[in-house]
Amino acid sequence: MTYENLDAKLVNALLGDGRASLRSLAEELDVSVTTVSNHLSDLEEQDVIDGYTPRVDYDAVGYDVTAVIQLKVEGNALPDITETLRDHKQMTSVYEVTGDYDVIAIGKFVDTDGMNEQIKALLTDPDIKASNTSVVLNSVSENEQFELEVREDE
Repeated sequence: MTYENLDAKLVNALLGDGRASLRSLAEELDVSVTTVSNHLSDLEEQDVIDGYTPRVDYDAVGYDVTAVIQLKVEGNALPDITETLRDHKQMTSVYEVTGDYDVIAIGKFVDTDGMNEQIKALLTDPDIKASNTSVVLNSVSENEQFELEVREDE
């Protein structure tokens, strides 16, 4: 077996089943368990694989309000604002972006009252110049990962 594209194939196999054993991965990829273990260790050390975690359906556990929060921030305060957002456990994603707003945060809330409370608390910060919040009506696709491209042997 050639090891070309082995790392991409290993990542793709784990995307299909993050709990797969080394033995089942080795069988699927037609390599030894040692090879899988070594490549997996390398991918973890290089932070290509950043951990193993369950995929939680927040709606199923009562967090059925999703908000997209856009903020305009005073330039030098951007790191402080993004760190504050990151520290809020219910903010599942925080992005510094280009365009009309400086930050986009995605949050999950039990209800609109909880969402409103957290947003109002954020807006007391004098470094936030403007905000826009959208409530998600329907999640069509969320937190999806995609398989890596594997070039076929030529």
